[in-house]
Amino acid sequence: MSHTTIHLEGVSIDFPRTKVTVGTIERSLLRMIGVGSRREPMFTALHEVSLEVKEGDVLGLVGRNGAGKSTLLRVIAGVYRPDRGVARRSGRVCLLAGLGVGFIGNLSGRENIYLYGAILGHRRQLLDKLRDSIIEFSGIEEFIDQPLRTYSSGMKARLGFSVAAAVRPEILLIDEVLAVGDADFRERSTARIKEMMNEAGTVLIASHSLGLIQEICNRAILVEKGHIVVSGTPDEVCTTYMGQEKKLKSVPAAGAGSR
Repeated sequence: MSHTTIHLEGVSIDFPRTKVTVGTIERSLLRMIGVGSRREPMFTALHEVSLEVKEGDVLGLVGRNGAGKSTLLRVIAGVYRPDRGVARRSGRVCLLAGLGVGFIGNLSGRENIYLYGAILGHRRQLLDKLRDSIIEFSGIEEFIDQPLRTYSSGMKARLGFSVAAAVRPEILLIDEVLAVGDADFRERSTARIKEMMNEAGTVLIASHSLGLIQEICNRAILVEKGHIVVSGTPDEVCTTYMGQEKKLKSVPAAGAGSR
């Protein structure tokens, strides 16, 4: 009997609506003297989300942009800590999303392998073993010791993907990252993701490609405004989502038709 690898219970996360312009210490000092004492307006990105995923599940996340899919994946990955509720996972996690976040332009590609690998939670000893294969897979060997600021966006994405996909996880989280770089690298990256999916015990994938969700997932959820509103088979969830989108598109814009 398969065991539970991901358990969320009543998970909620709040984010500030406005950009933070001063640090935590500065804000505290301002509040001590009565300046800026009002609480920052917040919005709830996830609201009392409960979810259980078992080993062997391939779970699709469906929903519009801003619905909370990416936030949900980042909670599971441990990037975000819930403000309320409990989030547990069992196994090594790999999140394929925002490739290259944390890269530093003045460092070489080689140095950024270690930097990005550390951000992903990999130890230096492991990165020492994987470094050559990462560089080879990225296909940018001749540029690897040049500053990252000299790289094209495609080269940065290839390097980021190569680092992120180097370690075989037990839980694989994919957030709209299914192909990067040129045609040859897209083919190789898609093949690598499929390998990782076959080897991982649990896979969660957020995608706007409903055909992909229906093809590779055995379960799906529909996320709306931070809530899981539908859970079921991929066909059921995708049909519900398409029906909602069709209704939204059929509603005339405010003032449409008025003279």
